[in-house]
Amino acid sequence: MNPIEATNRNFHVAAQLLDLDEHNVRQLLTPHREIKVECSITLDDGTLATFVGYRIQHDQSRGPMKGGIRFHHEVDHDEVGALAALMTWKTAVVNLPYGGAKGGIGCNPSGMTEAELQRLTRVFVQKMHDLVGTYTDIPAPDMGTNARVMGWFVDEYAKFHGWSPGVVTGKPIELGGSLGRDSATGRGLLYGAECLFESDGRDVKDFTYAIQGFGNVGSWAARLFHERGGRIVAVSDVGGAIRNPAGLDVPALVDYVAVKGGVKGFPGGESFPRDQLLFQECDVLIPAALGGVIHADNAAEIRARYILEAANNPVEPDADAILSKRGVTVLPDIYANAGGVTVSYFEWVQNLQHYKWEEERVHTELRHRMRSAWNDLQATRTRYGCSLRTAAFALAVSRVDRATRLRGL
Repeated sequence: MNPIEATNRNFHVAAQLLDLDEHNVRQLLTPHREIKVECSITLDDGTLATFVGYRIQHDQSRGPMKGGIRFHHEVDHDEVGALAALMTWKTAVVNLPYGGAKGGIGCNPSGMTEAELQRLTRVFVQKMHDLVGTYTDIPAPDMGTNARVMGWFVDEYAKFHGWSPGVVTGKPIELGGSLGRDSATGRGLLYGAECLFESDGRDVKDFTYAIQGFGNVGSWAARLFHERGGRIVAVSDVGGAIRNPAGLDVPALVDYVAVKGGVKGFPGGESFPRDQLLFQECDVLIPAALGGVIHADNAAEIRARYILEAANNPVEPDADAILSKRGVTVLPDIYANAGGVTVSYFEWVQNLQHYKWEEERVHTELRHRMRSAWNDLQATRTRYGCSLRTAAFALAVSRVDRATRLRGL
């Protein structure tokens, strides 16, 4: 199932629950604007290369549109469209004054030099600068991009519009970035998990964890859950996987990955096939890599009791039904990984105020926002007697629908 089909199926379940009419459904599903641009640059060897870039701006009823920019060879229109819609629902679930957008360029960043990536970023901004802005559409880092890329973005944008740090988030601290942004998605996942476990009368330290993906989100999740007493028994990345039923030494693993570039060969654990990470014996599974990894053909093999969706769309709708019948609780992505966009919002607020927050304030505000959203999510689940995912979509869609109606659009 492709990403847009999965997103739209979850949307339609919520729309039916909310009894939305056909006109409203069509209005909420249709993107505000879709942009496709050609980005041609001269590579370091003197040859000309052309890449296709996308920006899909899904909804602006609740405020400026917000969403990342990814550099990846599989970026296409459908993927970007699905992720743009997810951003609309994600910002609404945690009640941020934003709509959703997403962008990307079809390229392989690992095969490009820093100079080539900078030229590509600047050409993309040149093609897009009049369609984004501090009060219009605010990009951020995503897969294959980082604070450095956002620094190039804000600098190129300034050539056309003057210094405007609020046009992107996830920037370097020296260019108006926020303290606490690097750990935000992993930390938000921890705060959401705390709420979920408390509702079941349990605690983070009561469980064992397996984490698929050891990039920014997965590695921070490992560190933070480990600090809270959780036992991380298995992790994987693109190069391999390791496990230790007694618990991995996470600080040592982080240091090892910083030197070796991956988890493979870590002496504190046993290597095993990375495609088996999802099926490890554990209490809590955290998919923190690509979407669609848990589907109808493998959902029955999941051994975890909880799934915390750190990635976007890791569990397909058909798998949701299977997991639900087996009693597996899924914390849905549009809530579980909303810590990143929430701290991006805090960065934007700081840019508008020209006032930098201390890191402890960022963490405190994030925890408050995740707990407030959890209370709303629980109330919605109780009202409709549905799963957490359906409750999250119902909560988000109802907020966007109401804003759309109030604006008379």
